[in-house]
This record gives sequence, structure tokens and C-alpha cells, in this order.
Amino acid sequence: MIRYALICDNAHEFESWFPTSAGFEEQARRGLVSCPVCGSGKVERAIMAPNVARTDLGPQAPVRAEEPSAPAAPGPLALMGEKEKALREMVAALHRHVRENAEHVGERFAEEALKIHHGETEERAIYGQATPDDARMLHEEGVDFLPLPGLPDSRN
Repeated sequence: MIRYALICDNAHEFESWFPTSAGFEEQARRGLVSCPVCGSGKVERAIMAPNVARTDLGPQAPVRAEEPSAPAAPGPLALMGEKEKALREMVAALHRHVRENAEHVGERFAEEALKIHHGETEERAIYGQATPDDARMLHEEGVDFLPLPGLPDSRN
């Protein structure tokens, strides 16, 4: 594991651990590294002084660090940035729109979609569940449908 001192484009400094140097580069490239203070994804490694033990002085007793007089209170840590919150709200709004404007047919979705497609029942907006095999069959039949992204759980 490698500990890097990092800095965002808003000059917030923080540290993080990565399995390898390439691991940091890959995570940063994919936008997975962000500033815990402001959420900025523009993060790079800060200049670090290496921690190298001197061998020219011989063995020495460890120096005890002074205890801080008052521990600093940790600041809030944003686990989800504004973009993620906005995306969750859009998915929730999409689910509300579908519930308000379409008929829930449950596990009969594939059957009802085929009936609508073949003109055996009136055309209407429907939603429900379909197995992967049902979805494949609907696609092969030329039925237009879209999967809904999962509804975000407010506890996650």
C-alpha cells in the first residue's frame, strides 16, 4: 500500500492510501478520487518528503511526539457529492413519472407488451418485471421497451 498526500484544484490537502502507484492513476483517471472537503474530482499528488530512516547516526531511542492539547474535531465527510445526489433524484423522479403515467402489470409485463405490440389489446404505457429471457424475446420480436434503473435507497 502507498500513502499519497493529495491536493485538489481548490488547494485542499488530504491523504489517501492506494494499492500501487498505478492504482492511484487508474482511480484518478476514472474519476474515483475526489476531495473530501469540496468534492472536486480534479485531484493530483502533492509534493511529499520521503520518510527515510537515517542509518549514519546509529541506533537511537524513538522520539515521542507531543500530544496535541485539544484534538481537532473531524470535519464532515461527504460520501456522496452533489452530482450523485442529483442523479439519485433524477432516478427517483423517473420512477414517480412512470408510476403516475403507466399501468403496473407486474410479472405479466412480457405478455402484456407482446399483446400491445401485436394489436391484441389497446396501446397504453405499462411497466412491470421481466426476466432476462423475457427481455431477449421481446427484443427479438421488435418490441420497444426500456429497463428502469434501480430506485435509489435513501439509506445508501
